[in-house]
Amino acid sequence: MRVLIIGLGYAGTRFLNAFSRTAAESEFAYVGRSPKESPLPYFDSTTRALAEFQPDVVVVTVPDIAHAEAISTLDGYRGFVLAEKPLALPGEDLGEIESHLSGASEFCMDLVERYSDATRVLRAHVLERDLRLVRAHFTWGKDRINDHRPTSGVQSEVIHPLDLVQWIAGRGSDLTLDSVLGTRSDFSVSGDDVLDSVALSAWLDGGRVTGYSSFVNITRSREIDFVFRDPEGELYYASAVYDTPAWDADRLRVWRRTSAGDEVVREVDTRQEPVSDEARTIVKLGRMTEDVTDFVLRGRQPSSPFPGLADALALQRLLNTMDAQVRSTAPVAYFPDGRSVLQEADLERLG
Repeated sequence: MRVLIIGLGYAGTRFLNAFSRTAAESEFAYVGRSPKESPLPYFDSTTRALAEFQPDVVVVTVPDIAHAEAISTLDGYRGFVLAEKPLALPGEDLGEIESHLSGASEFCMDLVERYSDATRVLRAHVLERDLRLVRAHFTWGKDRINDHRPTSGVQSEVIHPLDLVQWIAGRGSDLTLDSVLGTRSDFSVSGDDVLDSVALSAWLDGGRVTGYSSFVNITRSREIDFVFRDPEGELYYASAVYDTPAWDADRLRVWRRTSAGDEVVREVDTRQEPVSDEARTIVKLGRMTEDVTDFVLRGRQPSSPFPGLADALALQRLLNTMDAQVRSTAPVAYFPDGRSVLQEADLERLG
């Protein structure tokens, strides 16, 4: 299997490691503005790489501000496309993006938390028990203050909980925003007034959703709380926590309250599961790349559907609405006297 990576930076290297750990024998090449210290074949344009390398899979891992541009170079490509999120920037033509991807055999967006055991168990439980959402609340943030990577802002972070809430509890319904507050700052090298945080409220299939997401959270926090009602009217509670205290350390607790105390009905905890040094930070990503490999080489459908183009487009429209509705503060100045950009090496902070 031949895998072409467009943008062999931090994200691209993670995908390279994840695909390298699958059972398939794979060849790799990459596209970039300039060659890196890598033994992999290098191409200075996607057009030439597609013609000469003829990849089975193309992975788009350029910075999010360049996603749409990179996707445009795949017009007519017939293989599998795997892309980092989000799909585009607000204002970019989604019709054109969809057209550029129309020839692809399959599309998968890197909504990696769908591959968590916590997510899978909770979604299955909701479907099995016919639970209906009453309330969901998320807190989802990390520290990217003075990160050297260009970014569109918090859109690239809040997409995860927005997707998870809908995937777990939405029953095919779309989330509808009704209020968005935001904060802008110079946290990013991308500008002085990049949207770094949002607090929002929304509706989903009759249930209320609230949440806060930020790229300037001093500590990483990724958790979603749910309250569901079953067909008999009884309430069930669920708490899902991701990547805490380390990447891929996830846990889930589902319970109901009784006169005798809480009765736990589902529980997941991967914090103590052994992870080799080679697989550190890419356990869930590895599950995604295994599914992609099986689909491409064996025609095997994934255990749960890929986060496909329809999902990516719907989420992008939601992010576009968020961007249009947000009431934001005057920009916060972290670096009024200029900055010395750090080349971050801490994987736990980057993730």
